[in-house]
Amino acid sequence: MDHPDQDARTRAIWARTAPRYDTWMRRFDRWMLCDGRRWLCSQARGRVLEVALGTGLTLPHYPEDADLTGVDLSPDMLARARRRADDLGIGITLAEASATRLPFPDGHFDTVVCVLALCCIPDDRAAVAEMHRVLAPGGTLLLVDHVISHRFAVRLLQRALDPLMVTLADDHQLRRPFHLVREAGFTVRHRDRYSLGIIERLAAVKPAA
Repeated sequence: MDHPDQDARTRAIWARTAPRYDTWMRRFDRWMLCDGRRWLCSQARGRVLEVALGTGLTLPHYPEDADLTGVDLSPDMLARARRRADDLGIGITLAEASATRLPFPDGHFDTVVCVLALCCIPDDRAAVAEMHRVLAPGGTLLLVDHVISHRFAVRLLQRALDPLMVTLADDHQLRRPFHLVREAGFTVRHRDRYSLGIIERLAAVKPAA
C-alpha cells in the first residue's frame, strides 16, 4: 500500500535536513552513539542492505569484501551518500525506496543494517517486517537507535520532547524496536543499552527455515 502524502512529507523533512545532517550527526555520534556505527558494520557479511542509508556515514566502517546496497526515501540524502562512496572508493548499489516497501525479493540479503532510522520511519513495525522478509534464513539484522530510556528522569524528558520532535521531524523518542524485532520472528543474539539508556543496539538472526 502506497502512502504518497507521508512519503512527500518525509522527503521534504530530509531535503531541509540534508545540508546540516553530517554536522549534527558527528556531534551526536561523539556524545551519544559512540562506536555504534563501527560495532554494527563490522559484523556485516555477504550481501548487505542498509535501510535508510542517509548520507552514508556508515560506509567507512564496513568490511572491504561486503557487497553493499543502500536505500533511502530521500534523493537529497542519497546524493550525498553517492558522493561519499565515490570519495572513499567504495562500490555500492543505491536505490530510492521506502523502508516499508523494499524493492527486493524475499531472502535476498545476508545482512540488514539500520542505524538511527527506525525512530524516523512512521510505520516502524512494517519496516522491521520488510527487513525480515528480505533477509535469507540464517541472516543477521543489525540495529542501533535511540529508544525510550529505562531511567525515569530521562524518560520524563523524552515524553515531554516527543510531540515536538514528531511534529518537526517525525523523530519519535519513545520507540521500542526490541519488541518489534522479536514480534517479526527474529531471535535476538545481542542487546545492550548505553548513554543513559537512550541508545540501544541489537543483533538478531532470522531463524533458518
